[in-house]
Amino acid sequence: MSKTRLEAFSDGVLAVAITLLVLDLHVDPGKGGSLLAQLGAAWPSFVAYVVSFLVIGVIWVNHHSIFRFAVTIDRLLLFWNLMLLMFVTTIPFTTSTLAGALADGDASDVRVAAVLYGGATTGFAVAFTFVWGRITLDLLRSGAMGAPERKRSMLRFSAGTVLYPILTLVGVLYAPAMLAGFALVSVYYLFNQTGASEA
Repeated sequence: MSKTRLEAFSDGVLAVAITLLVLDLHVDPGKGGSLLAQLGAAWPSFVAYVVSFLVIGVIWVNHHSIFRFAVTIDRLLLFWNLMLLMFVTTIPFTTSTLAGALADGDASDVRVAAVLYGGATTGFAVAFTFVWGRITLDLLRSGAMGAPERKRSMLRFSAGTVLYPILTLVGVLYAPAMLAGFALVSVYYLFNQTGASEA
């Protein structure tokens, strides 16, 4: 399979996932209470939307960035890319579940929703790390990247595999802090470079 086809498929899946997020944003101006009060009551949906949009958006940016370095598109890389997309497509569901639980205020439901959201993010962090690991292995074998450079790059790129589970535990205690943490990790990944030089 060509790299162009893989990227086109991935772009389509990511575009659908990020678009689905907005479907859970709604108010009903003609139904009880002022519009401002409804918007205020719906704050969990808006906050979760912004964080999840940022998360998926940064995934899209970094997906493009790392596939510039891909030399070979083999079955293993396709598999890890599919795993990445599988977890990313759960984000609209976990976002709406978390927002609904926060709006309802049931503490046990919020904890379950936080674990669902954190599990999805941890899943795509692990899959993304394997995608980058497969790409850099080819770079290492071709001599385009040295072993120390690859190690540094993998450590920087795989930070989410540690941070997301920690933030999930934070979410079990206080979900808004977890969302703030996910936003900060997304900002880190927005500005974090892979550490690889242009091939």
